Amino acid sequence: MKIAFLTAGGIAPCLSSSIGYLIERYNQIAPNAELMGYLNGYQGLLTGNSVIIPEKVKVEHNILHDFGGSPIGNSRVKLTNIEDCVKKGYVDEGSDPLQVAADQLVSDGVNILHTIGGDDTNTMAAQLSFYLKKNGYDLTVVGLPKTVDNDVFPVAQTLGAWTAAEQSAIFFENIVNENTTSRRQLIIHEVMGRHCGWLTAKSAQDYRKKMKNRSFLPEILISKDRWDIDAIFIPEEDFDFKKEVRRLKSLMNQKDCVNIFLSEGAGQDSIIREMESNGQKVPRDAFGHVRLDEINPGKWFAKQFAKELNAEKTLVQKSGYFARSSKANNKDLELIRKSAFFAAEKAIEGMSGLSGLDEDKDHTLRLIEFERIKGGKPFNISEEWYKNMLIEIGQK
Repeated sequence: MKIAFLTAGGIAPCLSSSIGYLIERYNQIAPNAELMGYLNGYQGLLTGNSVIIPEKVKVEHNILHDFGGSPIGNSRVKLTNIEDCVKKGYVDEGSDPLQVAADQLVSDGVNILHTIGGDDTNTMAAQLSFYLKKNGYDLTVVGLPKTVDNDVFPVAQTLGAWTAAEQSAIFFENIVNENTTSRRQLIIHEVMGRHCGWLTAKSAQDYRKKMKNRSFLPEILISKDRWDIDAIFIPEEDFDFKKEVRRLKSLMNQKDCVNIFLSEGAGQDSIIREMESNGQKVPRDAFGHVRLDEINPGKWFAKQFAKELNAEKTLVQKSGYFARSSKANNKDLELIRKSAFFAAEKAIEGMSGLSGLDEDKDHTLRLIEFERIKGGKPFNISEEWYKNMLIEIGQK
């Protein structure tokens, strides 16, 4: 039996541990199986670039939990985007990437494929599985839901998201000290989240929990209000700009600084409209997603608010790469272990799907049908903890 691993999309604090736990479980239930990894995600699958997992790695799999990133590499490749695959040299002109990938799996003799990624990664895996079965090759595909955005339907909690929120909070815990470097300072903490504000909201909650456990010296500049968050802007909630300007300007006058947590997807539509009206091309990736790091939402928001708040200094800091590159924390490790063990067990039984907590089935860990998987799940802004946090910071 040959079992292959593939990680794809942006990295998250779960990839290395997911492979570590998959190896651990296969050591127990299929010790004679040959394990391999396709290097750099679907790029490796298309080009036949893979590595056999050696015995040393099988024995010392626990080391993988000490690292973030992916031990077999990632890439953003969409198998159905033929033009992009040809352009990047992954397949020849006139070839169908889906068929090239399927032929490679058959050639390699793979029986089980584990895909670790977001909705794009796992929907690609499902298409591969369907294509192979249609052509008489039975391949079991079991995915694991990776994304720091926590935005995959119908997965209740994606792997790595808790860690990313914790790391984003740690990031801001340092950055906020910059408020002592000048008067009337505006600090914008830009957090990942293209369409979903969960990570921004959870990062803010984690940061404020840490802040509440600290002691302050309000007799000098180290006062709790200077270190607190003043606004949280996420894609799911519109806000009255003029009203927020009045509120934040009052805070700037009172405490000499303003701290904002901003989801990178907040205000995206406004930025795109402005770029298009100016005749600028909106940069997009192979999946058609806007390249948010290039359109720079944080800078756009800073420009809007800095002038209105009479800020003397404006600082925009992105925690994205810092947070997503972390190794998994203990809370995530437990969910990753359960999900990976379950994935391996079901794969041996010949069952395909996504191993995750199904929010439509009482958050039960089960194999979620691939056809139910899709991205773009919004953050539930009616969560009590979120509503209470906005009230506490004066935004509601």
